[in-house]
Amino acid sequence: MTNSENLIALLVAAPLLGAVVLLCGGRRLDRSGHWIGTLFAAASFVVGAVLFVDMLGKGADERAMHQSLYVWIPVEGFQADVAFQLDQLSMTFVLLITGVGSLIHVYSIGYMEHDERRRRFFGYLNLFLAAMLLLVLADNYLLLYVGWEGVGLASYLLIGFWQHKPSAATAAKKAFLVNRVGDMGLSIAIMLMFTTFGTFTFGPVLEATGKTSEGTLTAIGLLLLLAACGKSAQVPLQSWLGDAMEGPTPVSALIHAATMVTAGVYLITRSGAIFNAAPDAQLAVAVVGAVTLIFGAIVGCAKDDIKKALAGSTMSQIGYMILAAGLGPIGYAFAIMHLVTHGFFKAGLFLGAGSVMHGMNDEVDMRKYGGLRKYMPITFVTFGLGYLAIIGFPGLSGFFSKDKIIEAAFAKGGTEGWILGCTALLGAAITAYYMTRVMLLTFFGEKRWQPAPDPDKAPSVEPGIEVHPGEMPHPHESPKSMTIPMVVLAFGSVFAGGLFSLNDSFVNWLKPVTEFEHGHPPISATVITSATVVALVIGLGIAYVQYGRRPVPTLAPRGSLLTRAARRDLLQDDFNHVVLVRGGEHLTRSLVYVDHTLVDGVVNGTAASFGGLSGRLRKLQNGYARTYAVSMFGGTAVLIAATLLMRAV
Repeated sequence: MTNSENLIALLVAAPLLGAVVLLCGGRRLDRSGHWIGTLFAAASFVVGAVLFVDMLGKGADERAMHQSLYVWIPVEGFQADVAFQLDQLSMTFVLLITGVGSLIHVYSIGYMEHDERRRRFFGYLNLFLAAMLLLVLADNYLLLYVGWEGVGLASYLLIGFWQHKPSAATAAKKAFLVNRVGDMGLSIAIMLMFTTFGTFTFGPVLEATGKTSEGTLTAIGLLLLLAACGKSAQVPLQSWLGDAMEGPTPVSALIHAATMVTAGVYLITRSGAIFNAAPDAQLAVAVVGAVTLIFGAIVGCAKDDIKKALAGSTMSQIGYMILAAGLGPIGYAFAIMHLVTHGFFKAGLFLGAGSVMHGMNDEVDMRKYGGLRKYMPITFVTFGLGYLAIIGFPGLSGFFSKDKIIEAAFAKGGTEGWILGCTALLGAAITAYYMTRVMLLTFFGEKRWQPAPDPDKAPSVEPGIEVHPGEMPHPHESPKSMTIPMVVLAFGSVFAGGLFSLNDSFVNWLKPVTEFEHGHPPISATVITSATVVALVIGLGIAYVQYGRRPVPTLAPRGSLLTRAARRDLLQDDFNHVVLVRGGEHLTRSLVYVDHTLVDGVVNGTAASFGGLSGRLRKLQNGYARTYAVSMFGGTAVLIAATLLMRAV
């Protein structure tokens, strides 16, 4: 083991130690807890940077590092190790998690300044970083599952951080329960791996896929897809993401933009050999991604809550990544590339939304914004750059990463390729529409500010901000602790995609892990790029006509049937209630009926039969000698008759 390999465990240990110190240190750390949490997050980033530099100094095929700490479960025939694997794929996630995570810690110093439980909040942030790092560094599926569940726990704690609000407590429980459905898929997949391969370590499992039946691999792939749908908020397990915006805004930036929701993309990409050998499961991944990218985009079009509009956007952008991962070797690297660029611009957008809320008495309704570019110039510029990046404006990060996914979709070939490619193009147009809508409603047009409501009737979404009933908002720029991370993320939104595309540097970086193959779309890349730009212009133009040239009412109009459905998340909760809740009630009632009538009927009927028989037989035991003599005589007569009959036969 080299000196560099000895450092891998420190990546997880630093934020984990920070969580232990902050959560167990008590109130004595209230004044310094935010600095302690930020320092431990930054320390993990520094270790990651050191390992990254060391990795760059090695050949492409020699960069993978391994560290085994101890045997976790030493059972004959079943051994699980606590061991880490750091290669190009996991290193990409390490830098994203710790880099963006550290910036969000810094942002939270100012954002959570007035919260009495700030120390605990930073402890939960550290716990989340530790769990996410364990997930991407594990060298086996069982240890990955530990990190997977740790991320679920930390997200539950962070989403429901203000648990005194019924909406936050409900959102946390909803996220936790929906994710448990997906987690069941991962747990069964791991069991199936062990019974099939005799191990759950990445290397042996992925190497043995060529010797395993396609049916078994398809089952494992579909179970892994179910897990990814839960963690990455993909159809049909996407209903929790919008409600999760009830958590503090830094949580939205960390969990729902840059890290947790990308865990499903990591799982599919890491398990690429399984999906490559199971074409049906791989196609299912692409279909789920394509459906979700449209689903999330439509939901984002109808939301007036700025954070929920961005949540729909996140769902859609993760759909692009899942679609790319479902394309196999021609798409894995582009899925991860879009994941990283999305981490920059979507985290910046969420932090910008938090900055707007901070200056607008915590108002989240964009129809009550307007003209904020004059009052919050730094927020306007950084948010605007993130907006241009996500819609795929030429030259910015999103243009390079999303355009590659669209090209790879067309390169799938055949009817599938055309359907997936056109779906991705449609998603690009809708993205430009709803993000332009967000930009215009928030920063342009006339002021539509409203007096602050009575906190007792409309409690603040973000506690700690003083709101006086009837007071008009006084928008102002956020403190430097909040604007500096936004500026750094804006630089990533502008330059990351171009740097990754330069000489195919990012694709070549991931090639030893993803086995990248160049796709060959049926139409030229220039035509596809032009179509993407045209889609962008169409979406932007429609949004400008609707919201840039017309007065914006402070109350949303009733809208069409589709608009009303989109405001209710395309009836996903209604569907879940009818199919799962009502279906579960009917199933339970049916099982109770079967239990009462069939199971209890058999048991109770058997008992009653024996009881009745015993009652009748008991009458023969009356204590009279003459009755017993008659019984003996009758029995003897029966035996004699039977004996004579047997001889006659």
